[in-house]
Amino acid sequence: MAKLSGTTVMLTGAGGALATAVAQELIDAGAELILVGRGEALTRAEDRFPAKKVLDLDLTDPDCVDILKKQRADVLIHTAGRFSTQDAQKASEKDYQALFGANMQTLFHAVQGVLPHMLKQKEGMILGVSAGQAAHMSGPKAALYTASKAAVAAYLLSLHAELQVKGVTTMTLYPMGAIDTPANREAGLTWEATIDPRALAQTLAHAITRPARAHLTELKVYPEL
Repeated sequence: MAKLSGTTVMLTGAGGALATAVAQELIDAGAELILVGRGEALTRAEDRFPAKKVLDLDLTDPDCVDILKKQRADVLIHTAGRFSTQDAQKASEKDYQALFGANMQTLFHAVQGVLPHMLKQKEGMILGVSAGQAAHMSGPKAALYTASKAAVAAYLLSLHAELQVKGVTTMTLYPMGAIDTPANREAGLTWEATIDPRALAQTLAHAITRPARAHLTELKVYPEL
């Protein structure tokens, strides 16, 4: 198990299926958590996990950046996001705004919030979750979702190229299949077609503890066949 005693991790999307698995893994490894989320999901996370700070924030709102800047996080794990599909000809402006807002805009604001402290201490890590469709650069009936998750990957890779000399690194996680969540089960996805969120959580915790000379910038996790 990863050892993260003394490390403060800001976890977005708190209360979601993936974030819950990540939070448990981090707590077990000794990390301190700053939980960022919304509403009932955040309340569930707050009740379950001891946290250094709990922030109920809309990460699509630019005003959240000033609040995040007041926190001191060594690591940002950004799990906040959204999935939806639509036929190409039926895709709407609302669909576009919703997917790019939830997947890319939230990441941008979270990074803007944590980056000043990381640059000041000349050390930090930013981890984000992309998608298998983005890794393949295609996804039927998911053009907007794929594009928004590809933007996540491109943004993180560009940040790494710019910031690694200043001590800040990034990692992009690609779940190469659907994550095993209640919502995906309700949608009819079978166990064989999904990835256990605990496996993804363990992967993220492992990535945090990698030495600088063995840093992982991109990592694909596949479902067991």
